[in-house]
Amino acid sequence: MKFKQFAVAFAAASLLLPVSGAMAGKKDEYVVVNEEMGVPVFPYDITDRPYVIVGPVKAGVRKATIFSKEPSQEKIYKELWERGEKLDADAVVNATYGDSHMTAFSWGKTNALGFAVRFLTQAEIDSGMTGEKVPAPEDYTEEMFDDANSKSK
Repeated sequence: MKFKQFAVAFAAASLLLPVSGAMAGKKDEYVVVNEEMGVPVFPYDITDRPYVIVGPVKAGVRKATIFSKEPSQEKIYKELWERGEKLDADAVVNATYGDSHMTAFSWGKTNALGFAVRFLTQAEIDSGMTGEKVPAPEDYTEEMFDDANSKSK
């Protein structure tokens, strides 16, 4: 009986180990990465390569309790990137976020905004396609982010 249990456990482990070993070394490869944060989210515009705007992205990061620490910039950028990634973006630029504030449903929430962009391929550039420019954070309006995180283009 013990041998049977051992055999089943060994078989299950042998099936899981190759998969988990392969997955452990797998890391998403991005075209460009903010080295400090580990994700392609930047508080500034990228000017060295042309891109098209995929859409605005908006994230709200909440504190778990009143005693929880404020969300870090890294956590806020990761939340923005999750939304940009869902839009098939290559990066999120001109990311900005404010101070945490209390709401009726959370102990503290930090709102973050940015624009998801997709870099033009060499073929698109060669065909005459030109890049776009995202608005500066000081020019952001609420209307720009009404349909944020939706793939409408």
